[in-house]
Amino acid sequence: MADNARAKKLADLIREVVAEKLQRGIKDPRLGSHVTITDTRVTGDLREATVFYTVYGDDEDRASAAAGLQSAKGVLRSAVGAAAGTKFTPTLTFVADALPENAKTIEDLLDQARASDARVREVSSGAAYAGDADPYRKPEDDADDAAEGDDGATDGDRSGGSASA
Repeated sequence: MADNARAKKLADLIREVVAEKLQRGIKDPRLGSHVTITDTRVTGDLREATVFYTVYGDDEDRASAAAGLQSAKGVLRSAVGAAAGTKFTPTLTFVADALPENAKTIEDLLDQARASDARVREVSSGAAYAGDADPYRKPEDDADDAAEGDDGATDGDRSGGSASA
């Protein structure tokens, strides 16, 4: 079992080699300059690598890029093996990165929150508070309450408990 530092180094190397090979070495028109390698993760035993990528374009471009990466998997693995110099070259699995879609969803939610905040700000611009200006009790209020409620009953009588012996 390899340590995490070695797996991280190999993942970085795989990301660089695959990106370079896609840029300059593969002539597949489906893998033009609109494919970007975003991240690479390698298992602890250095046997499998997952390569995350994004594609600039629509769903058709994404599908054709996925097919192009599957067809170029052997060439890319050979390039990784030559660059890594390890005993076993990891198998490559290509996964479309969901980062752009997640970022767009977050931006849409933030826009909705901004619009909601603007509506609340607009509605509350002429509103007044719904209580006294100072909602906190003061010691003189406690003295007034004690004077009004002093009917000679003890705390035990008020609590509803029985004082039988």
